[in-house]
Amino acid sequence: MRAFKPDPVPLETLTTLLEIAQRAPSGTNTQPWHVYVCTGEVKQALTDEALEMMRAGAGRGYEEFDYYPATWKDVHNNRRREVGWALYNLVGVEKGDREGSARQAERNYLFFDAPVGIFVTVDSYLKYGNWLAAGIYVQTLMLAAEGLGLSTCAQGSWIPYQEAVRKHLGIPDDESVVTGMSLGFARPDRIENSLVTVREPLEHVVHWRGFD
Repeated sequence: MRAFKPDPVPLETLTTLLEIAQRAPSGTNTQPWHVYVCTGEVKQALTDEALEMMRAGAGRGYEEFDYYPATWKDVHNNRRREVGWALYNLVGVEKGDREGSARQAERNYLFFDAPVGIFVTVDSYLKYGNWLAAGIYVQTLMLAAEGLGLSTCAQGSWIPYQEAVRKHLGIPDDESVVTGMSLGFARPDRIENSLVTVREPLEHVVHWRGFD
């Protein structure tokens, strides 16, 4: 979801959600995730600084954090472009419309108007297997939110502006930011929430071995 009602989420509901997500599996039960939840003045201060950084071109590259590659293979880059333009077409942003593109991009740092922002980190010394566990945690959280009548949007878009995230949420230097997330009640009237992403057919991604 990329458009939310501003209605607050009760603390009791958030606590229930996080208790459910805490049951997410992890290799050897390491539970490597840390979770930072923000709302109100803290979330607004984070939004303000992130937007200021974005408008000043002060974001860092994803590749600096080994988050995304500096160069993508065509198969992956084409999928990224496809979903990006599918969203932009829905909200009326045409190719070449830099102002419209920037305006839509800024929505990320408004948490798409959601009342709650969530950030998941892992201790920086940990490796791929622990990031896998963090990914399982994030999806568990997102699915549990749906079960409680909430919606989410996981946002890697915060990675270039994590300096602001660390500052306002008190994230220590020895933790790596995995993702940000918007959480709240979705607005069914907003057209961007009608986006259905394309999925590859199984024959493009599944490799069968040993089956007759």
